[in-house]
Amino acid sequence: MTARILFLIMAVQALALSQSTSNLGGLPGSPMRMGFGAEGIGVGNALVAMRSNSVTGYYNPALLPFQGSPVAFASTSFLSLDRSLNFLSYSRHVEPSGGISIGIINAGVTDIEERDSDGRRTGTVSTSENAFLLSFGVQVDSRLSIGVSSKILYYHLYTDINSTTVGFDVGLAVVLSDEWTVGMSLQDLGSKYKWNTTELYGINGNTTVDRFPLRKKLGIGYAALSIPLQASIETEHVAGILFLRMGATFRVLDEFILRAGIDRLSPSGDGLPKPAFGFTAVQDIGSLAGFLSYAFVFEPYAPAGMHILSLGAEFR
Repeated sequence: MTARILFLIMAVQALALSQSTSNLGGLPGSPMRMGFGAEGIGVGNALVAMRSNSVTGYYNPALLPFQGSPVAFASTSFLSLDRSLNFLSYSRHVEPSGGISIGIINAGVTDIEERDSDGRRTGTVSTSENAFLLSFGVQVDSRLSIGVSSKILYYHLYTDINSTTVGFDVGLAVVLSDEWTVGMSLQDLGSKYKWNTTELYGINGNTTVDRFPLRKKLGIGYAALSIPLQASIETEHVAGILFLRMGATFRVLDEFILRAGIDRLSPSGDGLPKPAFGFTAVQDIGSLAGFLSYAFVFEPYAPAGMHILSLGAEFR
């Protein structure tokens, strides 16, 4: 079965190689659209409607009221092209019918060559792109919940060129039954970078605003009652492009979970898909349930794939 899944993933990747590059490339905030943690990225980021105990406000803050025990985790990633991507998250249920989540995304590129106007190398520079998320969700009744995330966006681009702004996400979740959930979210409302280059260039500097594309997501999640399976499928409309993503998790043992998914499927052929797979290993430590999660993503525009590791604990 594993060999068949891997073959299917490679076949999808090979068929996609003839498609065009994405119009989404180059728009502001791309690291903030890569996903959150090994568990989210490992299911192709198809989490706008998937209820689980390790949710964060990143995907849909309206799902936070379904959080069980408090969960905290930290993630790091291993990427090509001198890139970095890291996450921190803490989420918990808030009585009587709410949930809260705090998260941090840190991304950047190091060892960028700096050269003068004659092309001579003068050193290296790096960039750092960060988001600080505070999310809250509440159940309006047994079937409906709503949520909102506020985000502080900080980008260090170059010496004396920084941007600090605020953006928002809103979400909604409708519980159709014990098995089925519909989720919707609007992400990056008002998100932007604002640059002021007068300190660097003097009278030749100016102020520039780069706005994030608005992300509109709609999905449906399924949690089987008879077997330990969760699955979801969703659509995202962003920058005039329609994407499809899907993912699933299966608890093989109480201590071991498998997951797989595919992100950025475009019916119009705008860009290449990003298949992913991973696992979570759980170990009880007293009143804690420690876990290690891993995910691998096939990156179509990079020379190597992405590895993500998450280490965390559930406080039972």
